[in-house]
Amino acid sequence: MEAGKTPRSLGFRMPAEWEPHEATWIAWPHNASDWPGKFGAIPWVYVEIVRLLAEGERVEILVRDEALQRRASAMLLQAGVCLERVRFHLWRTNRVWLRDSGPIFVRNAAGEVAITDWKFNAWAKYPDWRLDDRNPERVAELLGMHRWQPTARGADGRPRWLVLEGGSIDANGVGSLITTEECLLSEVQQRNPGVLREQLEEAFAEYLGVEQVLWLGRGTAGDDTHGHVDDITRFVGEDVILTAVEPDARDENHQPLRENLQRLRASRTPSGRQWNLMELPMPRAIFFNRQRLPASYANFYIANDRVLVPTFHDPRDRDALRILSEVFPQREVVGIHCMDFIWGLGALHCMTQQQPAVLPPGTAFSQND
Repeated sequence: MEAGKTPRSLGFRMPAEWEPHEATWIAWPHNASDWPGKFGAIPWVYVEIVRLLAEGERVEILVRDEALQRRASAMLLQAGVCLERVRFHLWRTNRVWLRDSGPIFVRNAAGEVAITDWKFNAWAKYPDWRLDDRNPERVAELLGMHRWQPTARGADGRPRWLVLEGGSIDANGVGSLITTEECLLSEVQQRNPGVLREQLEEAFAEYLGVEQVLWLGRGTAGDDTHGHVDDITRFVGEDVILTAVEPDARDENHQPLRENLQRLRASRTPSGRQWNLMELPMPRAIFFNRQRLPASYANFYIANDRVLVPTFHDPRDRDALRILSEVFPQREVVGIHCMDFIWGLGALHCMTQQQPAVLPPGTAFSQND
């Protein structure tokens, strides 16, 4: 790569999640304090997710040590997982949420894949993040990929390594990106103090190839990350947006989700057309130990041959699965029971990070391919 060049100047962009994957990256659960009182069930949820993913792509698993790798391997074999489709990496992590701490991959028109390495600081709220912050660097070294660390000038005029989590953005692969003001611009949960909206948009342009940023307001109730967009609104096609709604006016999600829908209705594609908007229900409010949990069907993960969708023993589960089956007719839509998993304050999209496939130059790919 040419020194001093940004991804945009070299033709790189952030692909859409539905574009072909080389692999999915996850981290095997090891921190029982992330699921207090429920940790015993969590590795088995991972087993089922790996089983489903490995049928369509390689699964790269970060694991704390050799003893945990042996236990994970034995569990996967019990479930019939082909371990030839799985690679373990003995890397210590603080937590398992690779959507946020993992690399954000970019690809150019020649089909080459590289890495953007945004700073991770545990959502600006937890003290233990330094192991997770190394994930993109370690992946880049392993895969031999070029790595950029995005920067912007802070209030003091000095370049600052920008904080960004993968769950705070969603891209359509052709230049548009969705995020929320609550997460990236909030005075309380400011990831990048002194960095302005315009500077973030410039960074998205230079490092992710983004031409348009759609700013929503607030995220869902109970979200420990304070407004991640992957719990509320997702691109499911180049001009198709699926957004969560809560019709019950008594629910605290009703008003912010309604306001987000209004913003989307008022926005336009870069060519000036209205977005094709689809509504996705929210599950009924889930509480545990008197705490509202961030349960949302929008936290689905698009794999090569299927879509994994969190479910919650809720009558609305079937509606969410039906809607996503209509959106992704070429993929199998599979529900994953997440009543225990969501106690960790994350779900399927939060735990996964896709590695785009290297493609022949000029390859075009639509959501239905």
